[in-house]
Amino acid sequence: MTDTRDIVLFLGLALVWGTSFAAIEIGLATVPPILFAAFRFDVATLLFVAAVALTGASWRPSVRADWLLIAVGGGLLVGAHFALLFLGQSMVSSSVAAVVLSLTPIVTPPLALALLPREQIRPQAVVGLLLGLVGVSTIALEGGSFGGQALGVGLLFVSAVVFALGSVLTERTRGTLPIVSQQAWAMGLGALVLHTLSGLHPAETLVGLEVTTDAVLALAYLAVVATGGGFFVYFVLLERIGATELSLVNYAVPVVAAAVGWAALGESLTVGTVAGFTLIIVGFALCKLGALWQTAAPAIGYGPYRPSDTDGVVVGGNVYLVDEGQDRTPESTRATRGDAVAAD
Repeated sequence: MTDTRDIVLFLGLALVWGTSFAAIEIGLATVPPILFAAFRFDVATLLFVAAVALTGASWRPSVRADWLLIAVGGGLLVGAHFALLFLGQSMVSSSVAAVVLSLTPIVTPPLALALLPREQIRPQAVVGLLLGLVGVSTIALEGGSFGGQALGVGLLFVSAVVFALGSVLTERTRGTLPIVSQQAWAMGLGALVLHTLSGLHPAETLVGLEVTTDAVLALAYLAVVATGGGFFVYFVLLERIGATELSLVNYAVPVVAAAVGWAALGESLTVGTVAGFTLIIVGFALCKLGALWQTAAPAIGYGPYRPSDTDGVVVGGNVYLVDEGQDRTPESTRATRGDAVAAD
C-alpha cells in the first residue's frame, strides 16, 4: 500500500471505526445495549435503501445465493454479532472491546478449515490462534477474578467468532445483487433480529428510556459515519488493496479506540490490555505470515530473480541459463524445464 489515496482511506477507516467504540460507550450510558444496536441498524437500513433507490440498483434477490448472503449477513454478521458486541462492551471499556474484536482474523482460519472443502491450516497458524486466545485470556482475567470484565470479554470473543463464522459461510458464495442492495437487505434483517432479541431480554425496555442529546449524536455517528461511510470505504479499499492488507485495519482500530477512550472518556489503558493486544498481533502475523510476506516483499524491493538476455541464450522467447564456467554455446546450455524463464 504505497498510493497516497489508499493510505488516506485506510487511516480514515481506522479513525472512523476506532472512534465508533467511544460512540457506543456514550450511547450505552442511557440506552440498553441490544436496543441501541437495533436503533443503529434501523437508521443504517434507511440510508442503504435510499442509496439503492438513488442509484437504481437491482434490489430483488433472484437466486438461492442471494438469500443465503442476506440470511447470514442479517442473522450473524449484523444480528448476533452486534448484539454480543454491544452487550459485551456494556461491561468493559471501549479500548478493551476494540482489542478483543481484533481477534476476528485469527479465529477465521480454523473455522474455514472445518467448514470449507480443501481448506488447509499451517502449523504457524495454529500457534497464532493459541497466542490470540492467550491474549484474550490475559485481558479477561486481569484483576484476578471472573467478574464483569471476564463476562464482557467472553461475550466480545463470541462476537468475534460469530463474525468470523459469517465471513467463512459467505466467502465462496456469489450472489447476483449489488453490494449496496445486499447490505440493505442484511441490515434490515439484522435490525429485525436485534429488536427481537431486545424484546426477549428481560433487562431491556422502552419504559423510562432517557433520550439524551449525546445518545442521539452517538447514534447518528454510528449509523451514518461508521456504518454508511465506513462500509463504503471498506469496499473501495477491498477492491484497491485486497483483503490481506485491508485486514491490518483490525489492528489500527484498537490503537485509535484506546487513544480516544483515554482522551475523551478518561479510560486508562492497563498493562494487561497492552500485553494481550501484543499477543493477538503476533498471533495474527503468524496466521497471515505467507500473505503478509507476499504483500511486503515488493515494497522492500524483494522479488524473484528474472534473468536477462545476457544471462543465457534466447530460444523461442525463453532464456536458457548457461552453467557457470562453461562457454555460451547451445551444447553447454541447460535447456531444462526448470531453467526456462519467460522473457518479458
